[in-house]
Amino acid sequence: MPTQPSLHLDADISDRYLFRALIEKGHDVTRTPNEWIAGNASDELQLLEATRRGRIILSHNVADFFDLAKIHTNHAGIVVVPQIGWGLPQLIQAVDRMLTETSAEEWIGQVRWLNQWR
Repeated sequence: MPTQPSLHLDADISDRYLFRALIEKGHDVTRTPNEWIAGNASDELQLLEATRRGRIILSHNVADFFDLAKIHTNHAGIVVVPQIGWGLPQLIQAVDRMLTETSAEEWIGQVRWLNQWR
């Protein structure tokens, strides 16, 4: 049986309202900062720690995460979203759809644009 994906919001997109809305919808979500990652952690460290915990990472930092995906190919999944053109309600709806419509297993090593669930 497929496993529902869990998500980590990196420091770039770590909005309290987004975090709370996704939790309220029943999703397993963490955000930077927390007990296992400092607020000033590098993108690479955030990716490695999220991967260690089996979490897809969501970020506005498109270029850096595409580069990191080439180095760390066995990550748990990376979702990138441009900073411009997304309001909070649209972001919540798209992330909710993504987490509902996919499984953790299909994310391993994948980098996808959130626009796919817009």
